[in-house]
Amino acid sequence: MSRICEFSLKGSLVGNRVSHANNKTKVRLQANLQDKSIYVPSLGRSIRLRVSTSALRTINRIGVEAYAAKVGLKLG
Repeated sequence: MSRICEFSLKGSLVGNRVSHANNKTKVRLQANLQDKSIYVPSLGRSIRLRVSTSALRTINRIGVEAYAAKVGLKLG
């Protein structure tokens, strides 16, 4: 399973760890993804999603159906 948010499409980034001596080492920065089961009232059931924590906060604030419509996804 890829590490990409199903709503916001956030994925991994590439950066550097920088030591005190200014040595740079490449590092892969992963998105903070959580496996969640979210209830969808229009479907009458829960769906399992892999979403980032920032997308989860938005879902909690405006609702899963409104957020799916905003990003152009169909639920179900």
